[in-house]
Amino acid sequence: MKKVEFKDVKQYQALKHFNMSAFRLQGKEETGAEKFWMGLSHFLPGGGAEYDASPTEKVYFVLEGEVTVKNETETIVLRAWDSIHIGPNEGRELINASNKPASMLVVINYPEK
Repeated sequence: MKKVEFKDVKQYQALKHFNMSAFRLQGKEETGAEKFWMGLSHFLPGGGAEYDASPTEKVYFVLEGEVTVKNETETIVLRAWDSIHIGPNEGRELINASNKPASMLVVINYPEK
């Protein structure tokens, strides 16, 4: 077991994200987790992520506020305690379209070697 205290977590710059702060909570470097990593994202109103796809699976779990997830065919609004699975190579964009900040846990598997 390895405890992570939030006071010790380092912020990182998430590519193609804007008006947000990202923190890696769990992962290879942080705790030795080998299959996945987990982050915490705080989105300001109007913050989000540009449309992108990656070969990894993602799970988003909204803790507070709301985040809109869009792909080519759907628009889904996630509110507190809602979650969504994004499959490998599935494109998506994110936006906090509300006037309140939003916080979301992000779980992503590491690519297989």
